[in-house]
Amino acid sequence: MTMIAIETLEHDDHFQAYCAQPSGAPKAAVIVIQEIFGVNEGIRRKCDHWASLGYLAVAPDLFWRLEPGIELDPDVPEQFQQALGLMGKFNQDQGVRDIEATIRAARTRMGGAGKVGAVGYCLGGRLAFMTSTRTDIDAAVGYYGVGIDNLLREKHAISRPLMLHIAGADHFVSPEVQNLMHDGLDDHPKVVLHDYPGLDHGFAAEMGQRRNEEGARLADGRTEAFFAQHLA
Repeated sequence: MTMIAIETLEHDDHFQAYCAQPSGAPKAAVIVIQEIFGVNEGIRRKCDHWASLGYLAVAPDLFWRLEPGIELDPDVPEQFQQALGLMGKFNQDQGVRDIEATIRAARTRMGGAGKVGAVGYCLGGRLAFMTSTRTDIDAAVGYYGVGIDNLLREKHAISRPLMLHIAGADHFVSPEVQNLMHDGLDDHPKVVLHDYPGLDHGFAAEMGQRRNEEGARLADGRTEAFFAQHLA
């Protein structure tokens, strides 16, 4: 496990990413897309878990243009508010370009071969959807992504498998928005949606007060099976 430098698509700068290597040759790569709290311990633990399953796991620091290296704790109210402020300043289109640069870097680290998937949480769940529509990612998973109803105009561009986990009691994603997601995506041949009734935003966090153990294990098991099917 180490920090690596990734060159931007514009070739004019570099940003940092946490990289976890499997014990042997990686069977594929997984890009772990951060929440609004930066590449904190929870995101690093998720990378370490993917590495334990045989994947090269990379989590890019997407807030590097705002506050490089920021790590925030969602259970600390002041840090939660700080995270919301960063999200408000964050350029999501540029963030997807940084994810695309990370995809290219992961393929290079695997010798130019092998598939790459992406899994994102919260803001990262939205970015996972955007990654699915705007890059050549081989498969993507979004957990409780926010504002996906505003991205449904891009659904025609989804050409690789996409899975979305929807928290039924998400206080950031209303039931009306959840219905719009189902209405827009249920009939898409490349998309599968899973609902988690009664669970709130952040239920699959690796650590902290938001985690729901049963829900997290169910969703993560589905994600692991999804990547095993589409990346291995």
